[in-house]
Amino acid sequence: MAACPGPAGAGAVHAAGPSGFAFDSELEIKTRSVEQTLLPLVSQITTLINHKDNTKKSDKTLQAIQRVGQAVNLAVGRFVKVGEAIANENWDLKEEISIACIEAKQAGETIAALTDVTTLNRPESEGQIMIFTDKTGVIKAARLLLSSVTKVLLLADRVVIKQIIASRNKVLATMERLEKVNSFQEFVQIFSQFGNEMVEFAHLTGDRQNDLKDEKKKAKMAAARAVLEKCTMMLLTASKTCLRHPNCESAHKNKEGVFDRMKVALDKVVEIVTDCKPNGESDISSISIFTGIKEFKMNIEAVRENPYFQSKENLSATLEVILERMEDFTDSAYTSHEHRERILELSTQARMELQQFISVWIQALHSTAMQLAADLLKYHADHVVLKALKLTGVEGNLEALAEYACKLSEQKEQLVETCRLLRHVSGTEPLEITCIHAEETFQVTGQQIISAAETLTLHPSSKIAKENLDVFCEAWESQISDMSTLLREINDVFEGRRGEKYGYLSLPKPAKNNANLKSLKLDKPDSEEQAKIAKLGLKLGLLTSDADCEIEKWEDQENEIVQYGRNMSRMAYSLYLFTRGEGPLKTSQDLIHHLEVFAAESLKLTSSVQAFSKQLKDDDKLMLLLEINKLIPLCHQLQTVTKASLQNKMFLKVDKCITKTRSMMALLVHLLSLCYKLLKKLQMENNRWVSVTNKDAVDIKT
Repeated sequence: MAACPGPAGAGAVHAAGPSGFAFDSELEIKTRSVEQTLLPLVSQITTLINHKDNTKKSDKTLQAIQRVGQAVNLAVGRFVKVGEAIANENWDLKEEISIACIEAKQAGETIAALTDVTTLNRPESEGQIMIFTDKTGVIKAARLLLSSVTKVLLLADRVVIKQIIASRNKVLATMERLEKVNSFQEFVQIFSQFGNEMVEFAHLTGDRQNDLKDEKKKAKMAAARAVLEKCTMMLLTASKTCLRHPNCESAHKNKEGVFDRMKVALDKVVEIVTDCKPNGESDISSISIFTGIKEFKMNIEAVRENPYFQSKENLSATLEVILERMEDFTDSAYTSHEHRERILELSTQARMELQQFISVWIQALHSTAMQLAADLLKYHADHVVLKALKLTGVEGNLEALAEYACKLSEQKEQLVETCRLLRHVSGTEPLEITCIHAEETFQVTGQQIISAAETLTLHPSSKIAKENLDVFCEAWESQISDMSTLLREINDVFEGRRGEKYGYLSLPKPAKNNANLKSLKLDKPDSEEQAKIAKLGLKLGLLTSDADCEIEKWEDQENEIVQYGRNMSRMAYSLYLFTRGEGPLKTSQDLIHHLEVFAAESLKLTSSVQAFSKQLKDDDKLMLLLEINKLIPLCHQLQTVTKASLQNKMFLKVDKCITKTRSMMALLVHLLSLCYKLLKKLQMENNRWVSVTNKDAVDIKT
């Protein structure tokens, strides 16, 4: 997809280091800090230079002016250093950024010189002196400073857009390799690279999402990133199923669906950051009054036939265009006073009557859509069809599969239609986009569940096919849960309550009717805290995939090391779901208990690995024990954090726990790989010894 020229809006600068990995880099933090420092100081200069030319100032005021001028110059100096660093890392923009930096530096020095009282001619008059003899020079310098700083920020914004596009292209290239992979070993290697690239892309797009000022774009970005995050996990199981059953058509169909959806989401992200607009947008402001009234009447009639056909925004916008064109009459010198008054009176009346009509109309729509959605979610809350599909798959019952696939298709159509209706009464553009995202998710995931169920039914003994179906069913259940949250948000908007958001990336709420409710109260995370939790959670989710890949290599799946590793991976995955506001962990008590069990399971793993190490030679044993000694302290640290009392600091506690868990999972992946290699080495040595022993026995006998 070709990138449209120009940035999507210059927010805070996101400059990455040489590696191109941009998540709160030192460069980015410095630039934000300098930007925040410059703006209030420039405002102070503007206030100062707006004083009358003949105003006399005391020494105290002059010193204050000088301090402001020096502070601006210092801030500009820091800003220029950051700009030059960005220029050195982006040669195609180096010349433009360097010129803007030079202009900014000159402007800062000029402001410092013109506000330096020691260089002014000081004719004293009763202890007071005249200042700003060159007021024009200060104004010019301030304007040049603002212009050059804005230019650097815009150019830096282009750097961020380039990084996101480059990161997207890397992800796409690796996805193409994943689509063509034929061996499990090759898949593990490429998927590991793909996971790292997805983490980088998540960091870049997460920072960009936080900087977007347009709520509609922010919601679109959140929806696209949610698709990519969920599909990353689906891609793992769908691809493994294809590798295990290469001749199964439904397995390939299932995998292709995931790839297609991820590619669409990647393109959507680039469309948002480059600010590409769809072709064919018409400018309704150029229509005549006659055409406008005709169109407006048709829209009103369409509402009578189908209440969901039009949106209130469309009706209001169409009327406002008509009334705007009326100004041609009211502003004309040839329109009589009586006619002008009559036109204005009718315009006011039209606005009032439309608002009354919309109010009644929306009330009826809202009640219908909300009741339908609530009834539907309640009816499907037990997920009977999903459970039946899993059972028929394990039984290999093709006839039952066809029956329940048909029922799921009906359920999917109901949910898709409901999302379509909710979109009309959502109340805000971000919620409207969330409704569209939910509609698309049900549409796509429904088909993928059916293809995954078909694969399991054809291969009922396949563990990977069962795991794949479970992943898609979990995605469906997760979207049902998100839809319940969406209903509450829509209702809040309709009733005028815009308080706490029910974010899809929020910490769980405390349990109801709990005697210890006060101790479970969570501090409300802000957007930066939520973004941090999201990044940690995504990394944790990818590490569970890496651990599962390592576990798949072991021939003996009943091995204690494998069992404890699998348990840790599953528990870490539940924690990953927790960071998204999903899964079995609902309250802070659930989380603490879960982490305590995770730490205990980790210690059991270390005991099993220590027992295994006794079978190894000294060098191998030492190498393995060194790795175990890294994991044991982390287990104890996690236990300490879970027991620590941090009242009203629940986010801090969650942040620490997830960070510790992520470190433990990284060590688990390494330990599983190392133990597998040492086990193979040990088996080869034993086989060689047995072979030699048998040969010696034959020789002796001979």
